[in-house]
Amino acid sequence: MELLNFIFRLGVVFAIFGFIWGLIHVGIRLLTIGRQRQTAEIYILKAVQYLLLVNVTFLICYDQNIKGLDVTSQLVFGSIILLMYFVGKFQNRRNKQQLFKLYTNGMLQTDFGFNVRAEIAVIVLSLAVFVLFWFYPQWAENPVSLWFQSSILNIEDTPIFGFIFKVIGFFFLLNILVKVINSIMMLLSGRAFQNNQQTNNRQDDNHFDDFEEIN
Repeated sequence: MELLNFIFRLGVVFAIFGFIWGLIHVGIRLLTIGRQRQTAEIYILKAVQYLLLVNVTFLICYDQNIKGLDVTSQLVFGSIILLMYFVGKFQNRRNKQQLFKLYTNGMLQTDFGFNVRAEIAVIVLSLAVFVLFWFYPQWAENPVSLWFQSSILNIEDTPIFGFIFKVIGFFFLLNILVKVINSIMMLLSGRAFQNNQQTNNRQDDNHFDDFEEIN
C-alpha cells in the first residue's frame, strides 16, 4: 500500500511538472515562431526537461518527511518509475513515427525530430544524473529545481487543480500497474523468450537463404 501511494504521488508530480514545462515550452515556441527547429535544438530542450524532472523527482524521493517507505526505497523505486516513464515516452514517439509512415506509405520522409540514438542518450544521461544525485544529494538543491519543487507542491495543494492532477496521478498509477502485470505475465508465460527465439530463427533463416543464393 505504501508503494502504491508513492507511485501515485510521483504520478501527480510528473503531471504537474508536465503542465509547468508545457507552459514554458509554449513560451519558447512563441519566441521562435516562424523558424523551423533543428533536431539538435529539440533534443537540447528535451535533455533540459528530463534533467529537471530527474532533479525534482530526486528531491521528492529524498524528502524524509514522506511517510511510508524509507529514503533508500524511495530512491530505488523512483529511479525504476523514471525509467519506465522515459521508456514509455520513447515508445510512444516511435510508434507515432511508424504509424505516420504506414499511413503515408513512406511517401513523406520526415522523422518529426525523432532520433533513436539521441532519445536513448538523453534517457541514459538523465538516469545517470539521478544516480549522481544519490551520491551527492547537495547538488540536487539548486534554485531552479527548488522553484519547480515549490511550484509543484503549491499546485498540488490547490483545491481544483490539485484534484485534477490527482486524477491524472491515479491513471498514472494504473498504467504502471498494468505494465508491471504485463511484464510478469510475459515472463511467466515464456512469451518474452519465445520472441527472442523466433527472432534468432528468422536471422538464421536469412543467413541460410543468402548462402543458397550465392551458390
